Amino acid sequence: MKTHHIPRLAAAAALCLASAGAFAQVAVVVNPKSPLASMTADQVSGIFLGKSNTLPSGATAAPTDLPDSAATRELFYTKVTGKSTAQVKAAWSRLVFSGKATPPKELASSAEVKKFVAANPDAIGYIEKSAVDSSVKVVFSAD
Repeated sequence: MKTHHIPRLAAAAALCLASAGAFAQVAVVVNPKSPLASMTADQVSGIFLGKSNTLPSGATAAPTDLPDSAATRELFYTKVTGKSTAQVKAAWSRLVFSGKATPPKELASSAEVKKFVAANPDAIGYIEKSAVDSSVKVVFSAD
């Protein structure tokens, strides 16, 4: 391979990775024993923006979040709430300061979110749709 092709290949690979992110899908998941079958975007948004602390089933919600640096987090908040992660962080700062709500428990990865949700009946979280397995139940998809 000639060396002048390497920059083109690198650019093509970067483009492929960027476009793959554009087609990523996010799944909102709950414990498989949860009575919930589905949720609306408004219901999910309400829980993750601190407007509601209960699941539609009546159980107290235990939401989980990914770190600010996670691309899935930005995708989730943009698609489901219509807000950027910066806007969400500002909203939570106001809620926490006023004592009105506690932010979602932040976990390091989608694998940790899935493990937490699988072990806690009232937990709700979001992960990449490709990471879904039988340990969790999808109640909403943001495509």
